Amino acid sequence: MPGGKTIAEKILSRKSGTDARAGQIVLAEPDFLFAHDGNRPLAIEAFAELRGRTVKHPERMALVIDHASPPPTAAVAALHVAMRTFARAQGIRLYDVGSGVCHLVVTEHGHIVPGTLVMGSDSHTCTEGALNCLAAGYGVSDIAAAMISGQQWFRVPQTIRIEVTGRLRPGVFAKDAILALVAELGPDGAVYMVLEFRGEGLAGLGMEERFTLANLAIETGAKAGIVEADGVTAAWLQGRTVTPWTAVVSDPDADFARRIVMDLDLVEPMVSCPDAPTNVRPITAVAGTPVHQAVIGTCTNGRLSDLQEAARILAGRRVASGTRLLVVPGSREVFEAAARDGTVSALLAAGATFVPPGCGPCAGVHAGVPGPGETVVTSANRNFKGRMGNPQAAIYLASPAVVAASAVTGVLTDPRTLLE
Repeated sequence: MPGGKTIAEKILSRKSGTDARAGQIVLAEPDFLFAHDGNRPLAIEAFAELRGRTVKHPERMALVIDHASPPPTAAVAALHVAMRTFARAQGIRLYDVGSGVCHLVVTEHGHIVPGTLVMGSDSHTCTEGALNCLAAGYGVSDIAAAMISGQQWFRVPQTIRIEVTGRLRPGVFAKDAILALVAELGPDGAVYMVLEFRGEGLAGLGMEERFTLANLAIETGAKAGIVEADGVTAAWLQGRTVTPWTAVVSDPDADFARRIVMDLDLVEPMVSCPDAPTNVRPITAVAGTPVHQAVIGTCTNGRLSDLQEAARILAGRRVASGTRLLVVPGSREVFEAAARDGTVSALLAAGATFVPPGCGPCAGVHAGVPGPGETVVTSANRNFKGRMGNPQAAIYLASPAVVAASAVTGVLTDPRTLLE
């Protein structure tokens, strides 16, 4: 007799109406779809190529302009016009220039709740899994087919259970913990699997830190990251959605491909060195490396708590001469909140330059492209050669605290030295 089920198996069983088990292929109905302006071709172009006429469930979809926002060229502006036109014609919700990164926008606006199946045209759609849903990135043809039919084929993934224990120490963050896990698993240690986060250690992590955990799951080869829901999840969703939801948990006898303990007590500030997210070292191993540009933002760490932590480190200090600090709020909601509580003023006083809410320098298509030979430290999730638009730049990934501390000193710096 088959044993119990994982969260992913339960969600795909419900959405397909079958007894879905890892390795099977099922036809399921996604609860929500979204696409952005960074894909080539656009999802709406793939929709036309498949001879689509109407979107099956327009109320279950959104288009987000975030990668080149605002548009840097006439050609990109034309793509944005096409997205706006399509959204109006199909009755789809459009989040226009300045709304923010798709992953923040669709969660902040209540489109996603626990137990749902989500498809996005971005590889970091796994971010949404922090809300106890199965969310993953797919190609634009897959998205377009789901737009037309309201269904899609899914291979049921295996699951690696991550037991989170302990509590993060001052100056250490979820970004450090997930970078350590990425290093442990490597780029293909969880190919087409789900990283399922659970355990008593989650109680000490706010919702924004959980989004960071889920966001970097893809860098291990995983298809998705899912966090168990609890009171923190419920509190964050309060006032954001009216959709009823029920938390999904794995059965005690579910079949896991592997079990890993993530002990937060043992985590220290970490940095991904060029040119791979898995090239992770403690900040102490690379401290003193000169930094020309520091970036706080992206779907990984562009939330309010990230900006607040940076402001705390920068309070009473200035960005070092010869170093630039760019701050990119992840969404309009984040930007507005940071403006109200004084975070924006504190960062400006320290010498930061703000970029409109969106993907910003991470996408490498407009704002913040580094110069040849320059070194960048960013709170983003990828540092492959050329990622930020210049293959001659070296990119380090770190927490917003490390980025802020490095901006102050002009070299890669352990934030704990400034917090003391």
